[in-house]
Amino acid sequence: MKDKKLIGSFEKVTFPDFDIGEEIAKIDTGAWSGAFHCTKVHEETNETGKKVLCFSPFDHPKQVISLDDYTSKKVKSSNGHTEKRYFITTSISIRGIVLPIVLSLADRSEMKWTVLIGRRFLQDNKFLVDVSAGTEYGVQEEDKL
Repeated sequence: MKDKKLIGSFEKVTFPDFDIGEEIAKIDTGAWSGAFHCTKVHEETNETGKKVLCFSPFDHPKQVISLDDYTSKKVKSSNGHTEKRYFITTSISIRGIVLPIVLSLADRSEMKWTVLIGRRFLQDNKFLVDVSAGTEYGVQEEDKL
């Protein structure tokens, strides 16, 4: 147990590879992979003829990121819809620790949380989730019964 790291249901995170500031992530033990809110997600061919993935993190109006290291696959969402999703590997800083993470890029503008962290990341990095911790970031008045 001593090599395990304890985190809460919601955590403040940053993404050092992108200059986008701090976000609140929902720790989602029901999801396998993590998700990252992006808009304007599309593939294009760069000037050297290589395919690149372009996106605006958190719908940032002036920031467009282009990466040539990405994958895509069909994913079934929690509401049962299947869609093509792009996956990137980047860095996440959580509780002051910077670690690699694989995230799907999705328009999460209709969702409560812009970042989800799933089981794969939690298992790979030996995190334990204390559901009573981190609630100061995530519990909203409408969530209380």
